[in-house]
Amino acid sequence: MRLDRRNGWNELVSTALVGTERRGADTPFDLLEQAAAQVVARRAGERPGGGSPLDEAPADGTPPVPGPAADRLARLLGGEFPRVLPEWLELAARRSLRVPARLLPQLLAAGARDRSIRADLAVVTGARGRWLAGLNHEWGYLLQESSGAQESLDHGPWEFGTRGDRQTFLAALRAASPGDARDLLEVTWAKENPDDRAVFIGVLAHGLTMADEPFLEKALDDRRREVRQAAADLLTKLPDSRLGRRMAERAAGLLTRRGSRLDAVAPAACDSVMERDGVRSRPPAGTGPRSWWLQQVIAHTPLGFWPGHLGADPAELVRMTIGDWAREIHMGWIRAAILQDDPAWARALFDVEPLTDLLAVLPPDERSWRAAEIVRAGNVDGQLIMMLGGVPGPWSGPLAAAVLQRVADIASSQPWNAGELARLAGERLDPAGHYDLDQLPDIGELRTAAALLRFRSDMIKEFS
Repeated sequence: MRLDRRNGWNELVSTALVGTERRGADTPFDLLEQAAAQVVARRAGERPGGGSPLDEAPADGTPPVPGPAADRLARLLGGEFPRVLPEWLELAARRSLRVPARLLPQLLAAGARDRSIRADLAVVTGARGRWLAGLNHEWGYLLQESSGAQESLDHGPWEFGTRGDRQTFLAALRAASPGDARDLLEVTWAKENPDDRAVFIGVLAHGLTMADEPFLEKALDDRRREVRQAAADLLTKLPDSRLGRRMAERAAGLLTRRGSRLDAVAPAACDSVMERDGVRSRPPAGTGPRSWWLQQVIAHTPLGFWPGHLGADPAELVRMTIGDWAREIHMGWIRAAILQDDPAWARALFDVEPLTDLLAVLPPDERSWRAAEIVRAGNVDGQLIMMLGGVPGPWSGPLAAAVLQRVADIASSQPWNAGELARLAGERLDPAGHYDLDQLPDIGELRTAAALLRFRSDMIKEFS
């Protein structure tokens, strides 16, 4: 008896285990034929058990990527420099180009594993990618992403689009007319589901002003914690907001100055008013409740409040001795500097504790030389490599030179760390830059970095 493909993969596996004769299959070759058909169907995105013909894939008028770029994508998916795939997808998505249909299953499978590439995948896979995503629940994430840049301010995407399409439309409207975007969101707010509200409120970060404060203040009453948290984070960027004033009033009694010292106390409880203002009552594992509440209050207090309240500038405050709760105060200030995008506080805090997240607040040139100083002075270990992994590219100038020199310095004594640092350099250095590789030793790690740079440089040229 010939096996039906609708019997499913489990049936085929069972037949292979007990033998074709006992299951009534004609020959082992029939079994292999059916298994091959199942594999092809799965890779094509067919639902298990589906026997009815599929709807025809929609036409896609989006221009395809150039042939050499498509060939390079196949090499990336085949395992050649796979960590460069996000950069390739970004280049293609920025130009609204379509990838070859033959590579769609591999790309959609990659997106199922890596959330960071999904937005670009939604653009480059086009209409056929969305068609395939509808046939395989593991690829269904694509249907929630935006299919491309918003070319007009017609309200169609907002009324009928996916969450991603609606988010893209709202962002485009926000860029063109911030007040209209906020008003539109306010009109539909009560009808939006909680997940969408949490996504859409983040769009207001672009062009945020005190005109948005009344709407965000109302959002603090939302039943969804993620919505309240997002609203509180945005209000923290507005030092004159009502939330900022409430947090400053709380913080005034939690941190005071006594001579050259700072005295800190933690909140004794987290009441409903604090929770409304975005303070989460339940701490993460390993953190005490009072410690957690103190960090959050400090993090949401306007940084401009502290110099007047404590009588010192940021550089002096971060170096003052704090009795109890010192770590919580510093963690709160670090979070506040990032939320409020305050370079002065980020600079002062980085001098005390060099964290990658603080580097992101600094101007690019300063970020480069400060990171270079750490590379030159510190031990090359997993912690340093992790820190550098958080520094966005492209790297150039002092940072590029420092990283390449450190690779050369440790190649013989720490080959594993040198190799990882070299790969990171190849992925983050500006491919258009000029580096004195000839002045450095001819070692395998630096050849790896050079090969990666050439690969990325050729990749960029293929899109030009």
